[in-house]
Parts: sequence; C-alpha cells; structure tokens
Amino acid sequence: MNQIKVVDLKKNYINGKIVHEVLKGIDFSVDEGEFVSICGPSGSGKTTLLYVLGGLEPYTAGSVVLFDQELNTYSDGAKAKLRSQDIGFVFQFYNLIPNLTVYENVLLSSVLGTFKSKDEVMEYLDAVGMKDFHGYYPSELSGGMQQRVAIARCLVNDPRIIFADEPIGNLDYKNGIQIMELFKKLNVTYHKTILMVTHNEDTTQYGTRTLHMLDGKVIKDEKNNS
Repeated sequence: MNQIKVVDLKKNYINGKIVHEVLKGIDFSVDEGEFVSICGPSGSGKTTLLYVLGGLEPYTAGSVVLFDQELNTYSDGAKAKLRSQDIGFVFQFYNLIPNLTVYENVLLSSVLGTFKSKDEVMEYLDAVGMKDFHGYYPSELSGGMQQRVAIARCLVNDPRIIFADEPIGNLDYKNGIQIMELFKKLNVTYHKTILMVTHNEDTTQYGTRTLHMLDGKVIKDEKNNS
C-alpha cells in the first residue's frame, strides 16, 4: 500500500529575477514498511525533497499524495497534526533542549503529540538503549547517545513514517554504524517506513531500496539486495 506517491514533482526557489530549479520533475512511490535511502552529492536536491515530503517546504508543481491525500490540500493545522502524530523527523543535529533531561526531552515531544505516561516514555528510551541515562542532560552524552535520544523523541508518538536527514552525518564511524543498525531494527522489527537522506553510499545497505539523485532528478531507483 502506497503511503507516499510523487508525480512530476518540481520545486523552485526565486531570488529576485533568478529562478533556481531544485527539483526537476520527480516520480516515485513508497509503500508501507519500506526503508528508502535517498542518496546523492551535495546540491542534488535530496534534502529539499525530504522537506517537501514532510510538509516542511511547499512545492512548485506536480503532486505529492501522503496517506491518500494531496499534501497541498492539508490545512496548516492538519499539517501540524500530521507532523506531531503520523510522521517523525530525525536530523543531523540532534536539537535536544539543553536544560531538559533525556526523559524530559522525550516527554515534551509526547505532550505536543499524544501524551505518554512515564512508563511509556521509558519504554521508548529502552528501545533505543537509553533507559539508564534518562536523568542525564544532553551535554553529558556523546553524539551517538544524543542521536539515540532524538530517535526516541521521534518514536514516542508512534509515527507511521520517519524522515531522517543525514542522521549519522555528525557522528564518528562507530556511532554511525550503531545508529544505522538501530534504524534497520526500527524498520524490520517495528515495521516503520523510513526515508533517509544520505550522501554516503555505504549507509544505503541498511535499507530496502535506494533512490539515487543528481541535479534535481532521480537518476536510478533500485531495490537493495537482502
């Protein structure tokens, strides 16, 4: 079943009289339970594509159908609800609130979405291996640990789709591998649909499918070997 369907998607930025074409007519769909890597060099349009699909950026032309509804027909309130309940984001920089503990950072996300009890929040922290650090502050954690908290924060509202933008781009090799294994677990064990932007070809092996982008277009769409 399609959760996302994209048809002839275009996105332009206008600077005075200059039009910058960032997305130049993209077509693909994503089924429930897929783990899709969007791979390409800097400037290929992959992050813009992710932001458009997540409702963070408007698009210029074409169609994006998300959960069987055209994305540009969602009201601002409906998009906000969508982002707080049905879709979750994990970014390269963890964006944790520094004066809140690990537990409080995750709890705050649930308050903005669907409120969870302490036991439920602790279950999500346990799922990412951070339960024993629930009373720590972000400054007391390594980068990899902070990213695990960011993933728990994303998961706490049980999103149907996770959008991840270079989630290991700020991590060393060892921590990066651990985070990618965690994403694979979320996909295989918890059946989360994941769209991940990366410039690193090696990380695409953790997913089920790879979209290769160049100059605002998808130049290859391939299934990964299991």
